[in-house]
Amino acid sequence: MSANFEKIAHVTRGMLKDPSKKYKAFKGVHLPNRQWPGRVISKAPRWLSTDLRDGNQALPDPMNGEEKLKYFKLLCNLGFKEIEVGFPSASQTDFAFVRHLVETPGLIPEDVTISALSPSREHLILRTIEALRGTKNATLHLYNAVSPLFRDVVFRNSKQETLELAKKGARVVTAATKHAAESTPTNWGFQYSPETFSDAEPDFSLEVCEAVKSIWRPTSAQPIIFNLPATVEMSTPNTYADLIEYFSTQISEREKVCVSLHPHNDRGTAVAAAELGQLAGADRVEGCLFGNGERTGNVDLVTLAFNLYTQGISPNLDFSKLDEVIRITEACNKINVHPRHPYAGNLVFTAFSGSHQDAISKGLKAYDDRKNVDPTWKVPYLPLDPHDVNSEYAAIIRVNSQSGKGGVAYLLKTNRGLDLPRALQVEFGAVVKDYSDNKGKELTIGEISDLFNTTYFLEFPGRFWLDDYTLSSNGPRSKSISCIVDVKGRNAGRCVIEGSGNGPMSALVDALRRQFNIVFDIGQYSEHAIGSGNAVKAASYVEVKANNRSFWGVGIDDDVTSSGLKAVMSAVSRAATEAAK
Repeated sequence: MSANFEKIAHVTRGMLKDPSKKYKAFKGVHLPNRQWPGRVISKAPRWLSTDLRDGNQALPDPMNGEEKLKYFKLLCNLGFKEIEVGFPSASQTDFAFVRHLVETPGLIPEDVTISALSPSREHLILRTIEALRGTKNATLHLYNAVSPLFRDVVFRNSKQETLELAKKGARVVTAATKHAAESTPTNWGFQYSPETFSDAEPDFSLEVCEAVKSIWRPTSAQPIIFNLPATVEMSTPNTYADLIEYFSTQISEREKVCVSLHPHNDRGTAVAAAELGQLAGADRVEGCLFGNGERTGNVDLVTLAFNLYTQGISPNLDFSKLDEVIRITEACNKINVHPRHPYAGNLVFTAFSGSHQDAISKGLKAYDDRKNVDPTWKVPYLPLDPHDVNSEYAAIIRVNSQSGKGGVAYLLKTNRGLDLPRALQVEFGAVVKDYSDNKGKELTIGEISDLFNTTYFLEFPGRFWLDDYTLSSNGPRSKSISCIVDVKGRNAGRCVIEGSGNGPMSALVDALRRQFNIVFDIGQYSEHAIGSGNAVKAASYVEVKANNRSFWGVGIDDDVTSSGLKAVMSAVSRAATEAAK
């Protein structure tokens, strides 16, 4: 034994250079006249949430009764009409939870059907029926594995033995539910899953399902549900769609059959498989919120729902309060939703890239300008309006060293009402980029706002600080100014400077030239109001040009003239600070 162990221990590990020696491509069904590629999805499927069964089985710490009840109520509030509530034959906790739902008046809404899973074994079927007995609407979900791998390796059953197992289970279900219906008013529905359908011979899956159907005798008014699981995702989504179309077109009495999908996500394409499977004829989809489930999970019902919604199709599920859905799901599952999860992750509406930020901010402005005439949502990089899931635009743009001028300008406008000129956006964007590079992290709006105040001397004096001023008129086109100015650095102290010009700013320029021999020209200038009513303020932006360089200054004040003069002093202080380096 030790020699064998030693031999095993020295087996080379790692990816094979030629994986074809170990893995073989999956061979799908021959379907030369497939129809699904030419179809489009035009309506929502029937949904079944299996969070409380398949999803719960996959949790490292399964939900307790209180958590399962909280989750059940969440699913009902979201609009699910079919909910698989457990595996009562496998767990006393599940059995007790199902009985609590059934026996407590008002817990199960009148229009909700609960479902429970059972292997095709008589004593397990009877236990499952006992758990469901007495509820208004119940679906008994029977299954057994049909693929060659499971027949030969796991159960060592022949095809005939596998077929007989399904038929025997169907007969037990028929007899037991009929007996149960005699004493309780339950409306029984029936579902059969040929487990491992994705890896089984299509004709054998059909043979087993036809046999079960002949025993259960469905009607158009109460069809049988044939659930066709990709128990393990075996190949590309189109292969699964081919299997679904083949089954849907070959099963007899199609009007008495509801074809249901149960895709797993082993290859990471469960959402695509579910959508193509609907094109191929499926009527119903089973899955979990945020894709929870064994291994890589079940298909994500949230993503499927929003994929429909953003194509203008109502999913018949309401995820308006998505943050609350995430909170409850994470608390009950004890698994966090990934920050990049489609639609739901806390970063999915967020752009750090400068080019993305610029496009988004322009798109939001364009949408705001035209939404009363054309409400169609068309914003770059945002397939879903965050307002539709009770989120805010404030979280869309976040800044790090990869961000650009547009994102910084957007945040200052939305959070402080500052509409920076483009050239000032470029200047301050570079300041923010350098600052973030040095910090090595994302910057909050508070940090960006503080950096803006510091850079443009909005809260603390720069080299020159305007304390007070008086203006006088020398005629229709001439102004004189007298300013009290605080000076830092060389020649520090307080002084009075005077000058004249054709306006307040040109007069201040003249005063600075006379007193300090500072020579510069005024370039671009713009101003706008911040706020409204009694709280309105003026914001001014001034570009000064000195020594073949441009420096921007910012001034904010209750008075528009004062804001302009402060902007000049801000720009001159920046130029003087740079010259002193």
